[in-house]
Amino acid sequence: MADGLIRFSTDSGDSIVVQVEQNAPGFRRASRADGVVAEATATFDSALRTVSRAAESALSTFRDGALKPDGVEIEFGISLNAEVGAVIAKTAVEGHLTVKLSWASKSQELER
Repeated sequence: MADGLIRFSTDSGDSIVVQVEQNAPGFRRASRADGVVAEATATFDSALRTVSRAAESALSTFRDGALKPDGVEIEFGISLNAEVGAVIAKTAVEGHLTVKLSWASKSQELER
């Protein structure tokens, strides 16, 4: 499967070019002297802000819930898309989100 390029502008006016699969949603060929580059409709910064808000929401859900873990780790891949910006990347079949909760034992709490 061939790769294509998507150009994202940043809030500061710079450009970031991201390599994506050409059959990814939002990828449209656009001939240019420097090759095939699709222009993103969202800025790079706004795409990442969306992912940041998703991470904040997930962390809040696990921290403020009934489980009350001492530590929360959330891991997900990000896929960039010309039309929608950043999305949580999928594994081979499903959306990818790994959550790790941890609790300290009573002896560990006393050592703190």
